[in-house]
Amino acid sequence: MKPNNFLKVDLIILVIVLVIGLGLRLYKISTPLADFHSWRQVDTAAVARNFVNDGFDLMRPRYDDLSNVQSGKDNPEGLRMVEFPLYNSIFAGLHKMYPSIPLEVWGRLVSIFFSLTTIAVIYYLLLKEVSRLAAIFAALIYAVFPFFVFFSRVVLPEPTALGFTFISIFFLYISTSPLTYVPAMVFFAASLLIKPTVIFFALPLAYIFFKNHKWSVIKKPYFYTFFILSVIPLFLWRNYIKIFPEGVPGSEWLITSVNTTGALQKIFFRPAFFRWIFFERINNLILGGLSTTFFFLGIFARQKKGLMLSILVASLSFLFVFQGGNVQHEYYQTLILPALAIFTGIGIDYLFSNKKTISTGLVIVSVPVILALSWFFSYYTVRNYYNYSSDLIQTAKIINSLTGPEDLVVTDTTGDTTLLYLSGRRGAPAVYRDPKTLKELGYSVIMTNSRDMVEQLEQDDFMLLFENEKLSIFKL
Repeated sequence: MKPNNFLKVDLIILVIVLVIGLGLRLYKISTPLADFHSWRQVDTAAVARNFVNDGFDLMRPRYDDLSNVQSGKDNPEGLRMVEFPLYNSIFAGLHKMYPSIPLEVWGRLVSIFFSLTTIAVIYYLLLKEVSRLAAIFAALIYAVFPFFVFFSRVVLPEPTALGFTFISIFFLYISTSPLTYVPAMVFFAASLLIKPTVIFFALPLAYIFFKNHKWSVIKKPYFYTFFILSVIPLFLWRNYIKIFPEGVPGSEWLITSVNTTGALQKIFFRPAFFRWIFFERINNLILGGLSTTFFFLGIFARQKKGLMLSILVASLSFLFVFQGGNVQHEYYQTLILPALAIFTGIGIDYLFSNKKTISTGLVIVSVPVILALSWFFSYYTVRNYYNYSSDLIQTAKIINSLTGPEDLVVTDTTGDTTLLYLSGRRGAPAVYRDPKTLKELGYSVIMTNSRDMVEQLEQDDFMLLFENEKLSIFKL
């Protein structure tokens, strides 16, 4: 099939796909922020909540963890100096304007909006570069496949950063003069501030320049200006946060290692890396096993797809540079989802267009069956991502009822800040000092489910405030 112009029929198709995608992403939109990867989501949400409660100080974002767990240094102000808090400020601002909608729901809605924007751009680019059929299937896969859906509605910066990145690609793609490059540059600069790892998508942006101007582009000042000005805000922010080392989490391990049983294990280019990423995650979890065939067909199909290949190379570069982070955390794969959807769509288009060697009737029957089975195989695992512990919610309510807003709380949860966030309290997500020292540092209560810790607290004559078969809460 030949590439097409964007027509009225495309608008209708895209609206249908986006409505379906929106409907799926609204599933359990109001659940407490205790689902999969809640430990990372609540850190993002806590920054926004503190904006709402204490004012929008974007240069000193704060969250709930005052301990040394993240950075190795005590962090009494709770500084969270990672990504520039643009995403956090967006949904915090929306909550300030419309407080009837919970903050966490706004966070999810913003992620949903930008994920749908990414789908729209993918549709447009494939329509122009490959075919309408490839665009339809790629957009549908991104809209409905379970892993895509879940990580398009999390309270994390990745979906928003990815949305900004693809808006940048779109504006540069349709630009006709250096003046019209400005929106693309602004959106790319914003995406880098939201999540620096999207810097790999500078490759498809550079490809668009070369496609439009050939090798003469290397003589054009605006080519270099585009990328220099895009990176300067990120450079300034990263240089600025060095002033606050207590608020900068350790990140060196994201390239080479994973944390297993409390110890870092090297995984850089080890067989385990390839098994976890390409077999367990991409093949089984994201594409549901059978659809991986379409993905590989898309890579080797002979369609006009230079821009698409640049997106694929950018995604692979991200995987291979941040091997530890990608193996450790599923949400890291959010940045490779566009490439997976794009080439799966291209592979399906190849089957339909290759009428000489493949029966059209067979393709019409087999493609929907394979996609449906793949969806169910993926859903079988991803459905559990929406679950959360009711005990966790109940514990948070107990802590909230026994403490005041200014009390500092220690939760014996090995660094997981979910309980702090749900209880609306600041403090430490681990017993990172002995209880007497924690008392001197200003902590008010400690929650633990460790029998050894309970015995130590009893020996130190701390007052028991609450106890049941699952946890104990002591006053420090």
